[in-house]
Amino acid sequence: MLQALSQTHFKLPNQTGFYKGKVRDVYTVGNELIMVATDRISAFDHILPKAIPYKGQVLNQIAGYFLEATKDIVPNWVLGSPDPNVTVGLACEPFKVEMVIRGYLSGHAWRTYKSGQRTLCGVALPNGLRESDKLPEPIITPTTKAAVGHDEDISREEILARNIVSEADYLLLEKYTRALYERGSQMAAHRGLILVDTKYEFGKKDGKIYLIDEIHTPDSSRYFYSEGYEERQARGEKQKQLSKEFVREWLIANGFQGLEGQKIPDMPNEFVAQVSERYIELYEKITGRAFEKADASAIESRIEHHILDWLHSKL
Repeated sequence: MLQALSQTHFKLPNQTGFYKGKVRDVYTVGNELIMVATDRISAFDHILPKAIPYKGQVLNQIAGYFLEATKDIVPNWVLGSPDPNVTVGLACEPFKVEMVIRGYLSGHAWRTYKSGQRTLCGVALPNGLRESDKLPEPIITPTTKAAVGHDEDISREEILARNIVSEADYLLLEKYTRALYERGSQMAAHRGLILVDTKYEFGKKDGKIYLIDEIHTPDSSRYFYSEGYEERQARGEKQKQLSKEFVREWLIANGFQGLEGQKIPDMPNEFVAQVSERYIELYEKITGRAFEKADASAIESRIEHHILDWLHSKL
């Protein structure tokens, strides 16, 4: 198996904080965050035992591609990318909600709909929809941003009633979310893809709202192939997609949905390699660029060296 980055253990100059997320290791140095995209993979809010080679590089570089392409819509947190797995940016105070937007009925929304529910996060859905159908218009279905455990669906009304976000800020978050989804959908269409659903995270610094974290990556988004979409829908077939959903489906087929008492199945090396290939495929499909694999012989040392060079250049 190829080497993969499952975690980092840096002690950086002037480091004041460290946070280990599901996928990212985040170091605080002064007013900046140094975000390392590891090769960890999560599903159903659990980190899976095996890391996926090149996944972190794919996520970091796709996010960088889209953040650059959307900075005219909303300012973002990025200051630079000293390594293929690293983004450095402004330390913002995150809003405690994730802005999920859906243009098609798939994934969690479909599972909810299939169970008989016709309201998701306070948004009413019409009867008669099938899996992967295009929705009459994109819907925003926020979730809480849990520090640990599961994120939970929440309605706009509840967000405002509980004062999780002020009304003025929330209206801006909705406006940015719709504009970002429209831009992402247009960019996907140019590459023969459909941006099915995605999520955005925002933060605030000095009274100004910034787009933070990653956007339009296979960890935060779902894509269908445009070619054959209508035909597959007409035949009632599963859509061909580029996303993490196939990992979730593999886990479900092997008896795991993140429920209490369930054991995470061990992914065979062949499946790990397949997941890696799918991530690389998405990078090349969505960006139109050939993926250049970074040197994986000593990943952690390489990343540390590039971060230290970045910090020294700021002195």
